[in-house]
Amino acid sequence: MNDSIFDKLDFGFFEPLIKDDDITDISYCNHGQIWVRSLTQGSKRVEIEGINDTFVEKLAFQCSNVMGTTFNNAKPFLDAESTELRLNFVHDSIATNGIAVVIRKTPAKIRLSREKLLSEDYFTANIHDILLKCVEGHCNIMVSGETGSGKTEFVKYLASHTKENEKIITIEDTLELHLDKIFPHRDIVAMKTNNVASYSEVLVTCMRQNPKWILLSEVRSAEAVTAVRNSISSGHNILSTIHADKASAIPYRMYSLLESDIDVDQFLTTIYRYIQLGVHIKAYYSKEYGKFHREVDEVVEFYVDENNKPQSHILYQKTFGKAPVQNMPTEHLKEYLENQNIFIDNLFAQGDSMNNVDNEVNNVVTFGQQPVNVVESPNFNNINQINNLTQVPFSNDTEIV
Repeated sequence: MNDSIFDKLDFGFFEPLIKDDDITDISYCNHGQIWVRSLTQGSKRVEIEGINDTFVEKLAFQCSNVMGTTFNNAKPFLDAESTELRLNFVHDSIATNGIAVVIRKTPAKIRLSREKLLSEDYFTANIHDILLKCVEGHCNIMVSGETGSGKTEFVKYLASHTKENEKIITIEDTLELHLDKIFPHRDIVAMKTNNVASYSEVLVTCMRQNPKWILLSEVRSAEAVTAVRNSISSGHNILSTIHADKASAIPYRMYSLLESDIDVDQFLTTIYRYIQLGVHIKAYYSKEYGKFHREVDEVVEFYVDENNKPQSHILYQKTFGKAPVQNMPTEHLKEYLENQNIFIDNLFAQGDSMNNVDNEVNNVVTFGQQPVNVVESPNFNNINQINNLTQVPFSNDTEIV
């Protein structure tokens, strides 16, 4: 469904919510309940007189008419999509407590900036700069988090720092990235999967388009996992998102999505070998900030050691209410970047949050005039120790309440 068709729709009482840049999602259900998700307030209920089942049914019929389809007992689901809006209706024959609709806003713009990320304590300046250097150095990066945590926005921000002359292909089942609209002067091809073109089929065509970067909007199926594995093992670079409860769990989450009997060790070794970084984003309502707060709470490096064993190493970790733990990257990551002519040693000489860490548990080094506890990153065999790591205080960071 294109924008010219959307221009013909009368959103009526929904219009103010759609025009509000702070609102990302609008949900109607239960004979009149309206819930919105905003960037600053999270999920909340709003009251708007005039929005009822009759009004929503009228909007659904408008969509079905301009799309040349039907919306009734026989076809109880309706999807409509434009550059910046996605609508999903459920007929009251299925939604037994009344017709339901969700309007998702996906604006074609980059909402994030370095200044915004640092001023809102998204993470430290060191980790921000390291991540951008990793993008410049063609690291494969997976971003995890819950729904609404801002994974896609963060991937868009990372993608905006790829080199101008590097071709990007986006593969999505629902349009959210819009990089072709944001950077119309760049060599970007936006592909959309559907019932006719599967992930696998689109990926084959994608390879023939000779991309440097492949961006999958979200890995949530066995087919998408296979697409990621095939992309990275063939020498292409990826940025993508996935639902996982922490960055270190991303490889295992990918394996859990597979619907085959592939050997777990073989699969994990491939993922650890070709995906350099996992990033986890957490979102919650903060009393300190008085609004919905998002932050990176874990950045993990993946690699395979000299014995061909998968290993993980925490670069950055923040536990609720405590200051971040930050460790030096391994020689594996530094060597990978140096092969791309990217050097990051200078980022650790700032003296404000990084230390030269030798991975010795409870070893104490000097940081300014204060002692700092150094923690060891978990390896492949004891990855569950992540939640028990001792936190390292840094004076320049603010506690999250």
